[in-house]
Amino acid sequence: MSATDPSAVRPDDGRPVGADPAGGPTQELVVDVFARGCTSRAAFEVVTSKWASLALIALGEGRYRFNALRRRVEGVSEKMLSQTLQALERDGMVTREVVTTIPPRVEYGLTPLGEQVAQRLRALADLLEATAAEAAAEGSSPGGPVDDSGR
Repeated sequence: MSATDPSAVRPDDGRPVGADPAGGPTQELVVDVFARGCTSRAAFEVVTSKWASLALIALGEGRYRFNALRRRVEGVSEKMLSQTLQALERDGMVTREVVTTIPPRVEYGLTPLGEQVAQRLRALADLLEATAAEAAAEGSSPGGPVDDSGR
């Protein structure tokens, strides 16, 4: 029996896994990103957003102050970067450190989890950059329109 199998039932009373006697959901951990109740799904949604992915890749290069990170991730607004960093900090991927200097400054870095995610995103970015160069040489564009007509 698996907590991720939607057809799994408890052998003692036949209730579905994840249901309590009152009929509501329990606090059982769901670890299937395809499941609506997956506890990692919200973090997955944050990480796969454009600005979060780019911020994580940039922070994989080293610690950044806010404005330096904003310059590194071209096109992101101050508000969007702030919201993105807050979400990544909440999900345990980014650290925010206030450095007590005059004037005080804030630096952002990666947690061990953030480093793992940033490495994988960097590998994906490297693949896409290499594919874009190959596609440009062939005269096509990755991520461009797809012809589904079957012609």
